[in-house]
Order: sequence, then C-alpha cells, then structure tokens
Amino acid sequence: MKMKNSIKSRRDDTLLTVALQPTAIIKIENLQRTFEVGDETVHALKGISFEVNKGEFISIMGTSGSGKSTLLNILGCLDRPTVGEYRIDDISVKDLSEDELSTIRNRKIGFVFQNYSLLPRTSALEQVELPLLYNNTVSDKQRRERAEQALEQVGLKDRMKHTPNQMSGGQQQRTAIARALAGDPVMLLADEATGNLDTRTSYEIMCLFQELHDKGKSIVFVTHEPDIAMFTERTILLNDGNIVKDGKVETQSARQMLEAIMKQRSA
Repeated sequence: MKMKNSIKSRRDDTLLTVALQPTAIIKIENLQRTFEVGDETVHALKGISFEVNKGEFISIMGTSGSGKSTLLNILGCLDRPTVGEYRIDDISVKDLSEDELSTIRNRKIGFVFQNYSLLPRTSALEQVELPLLYNNTVSDKQRRERAEQALEQVGLKDRMKHTPNQMSGGQQQRTAIARALAGDPVMLLADEATGNLDTRTSYEIMCLFQELHDKGKSIVFVTHEPDIAMFTERTILLNDGNIVKDGKVETQSARQMLEAIMKQRSA
C-alpha cells in the first residue's frame, strides 16, 4: 500500500511540474535571413534563437540596421527565414502556402501599427469588424458582438460610431488595438505602437497594454524607445543581426508614470 501511494505521489508531482511549466507560443531557433543586394549578400539575421511564453509581455529593441524590422516581418508571417525554424502556437510556418500564412496572420496574430492603419470614412465598429470578415468560422452576429466587446475592452464604448477624423490619436490607436483583439489572437504584435503619440498618450496606451497583459494576453512590442520598453517585463536587444541581450527588466507601472505626469502638469 505504501509503495502504491509513493508511486501515485511521484506521478502527481510529475504531472504538477509539467502543468506548471510555461507554454511557448513562439519558438525561434537558429533563425537566419539573408538578402541579395547586387553582388553582395546582406545577413540581416545571423542565427538567433528565443522563445516567447504564453502570457509574456516582451519588447524587441534595436537601432536601425539591427535586424529588428526583419524579425518583425518574420514574426508577423510577412516574410520567411532563409534558414531556421519559426513556430507559432506549435505550427511551423516554414512550408506553409501563402493562403495558409494569410490564415495564420488573420487568426493567430493581432497587429497594431504605428500609423493605426484605419480606413478614413469607416466607423470604429466597422474597423474592428473588418478582419473578422475573412474568418469564415465567425458568423455575422458573432462578428458584431466581438467587435463591440473589443471596443468596450479598450474604453471606446461611446465611440463605436466615430470615424478616425472624429477621434484623437490615442482613440485611433485604441481602435487599432481593439481590431487586433477581436480575433482572439495567440499574440499581439505591436510595431512602434506609441511612435506617433505624445508622452501622455503613449503612457495611456501602455496602461492599456499592461492591463491586457494582466488579463493573460501575450504581447510582443517592437520599439526603439527605452522609456517604453520599461513597461514590458522582458527585453530582447538586437544588434547587427544578433541577440546581444535577452533578459527580464524592472517593469515600471505605466499608470503611476501617467499619474506623475498629470500631477506635474496640474502643479
């Protein structure tokens, strides 16, 4: 009896250990990307490897020419590596067709761009619904419900019928974030999402990203600004196609920074 109990206990411990191990939603292994420019071969990425676990909030940083934009395009399934492996949600993208890559972009990745990428004469609600039109598993009713829920989640419940010219820059970026959320993606992929915003609005947007992270969203945030990267929990630094740093950061509260700015301006 004691032996059986001991075996059961070890099995339970093993199952618990497996359950507690982080789940990687992104796996990059020996990723290389080269480009032929005339007679020259440009090595944009030189065999980088890393993982992003479910629920992580990471920033990717690097100066111009570091390979940051190349990596962003590969993560977004807009480009393919020359050598190496990229898996998203345990799906290898290496041999996928263009149609299959399009499906991955639509259902697994929520894009947030620096310039918002909103249609000029289209309401916020219709903007958020748009990507779901290409998902044949979502009914018309579900599409509208998801769009409304996403806009409520980013604080735009009372702006659903507004067009971009009726919204501030921060509200436009919130609309773009809602559009990224509506498809319930595996990862939010943000490209310089605060680049067109002033400091106060940037911190407001980072408050929203931190709130989404607290709710379990996985976020990869590409930026060149250290004062934005400090709101994430881990930073990957690229230089000349290599990862030169990958580690945890001392995460700052965007809410506290925002409140400090407001206090200074009211003084």
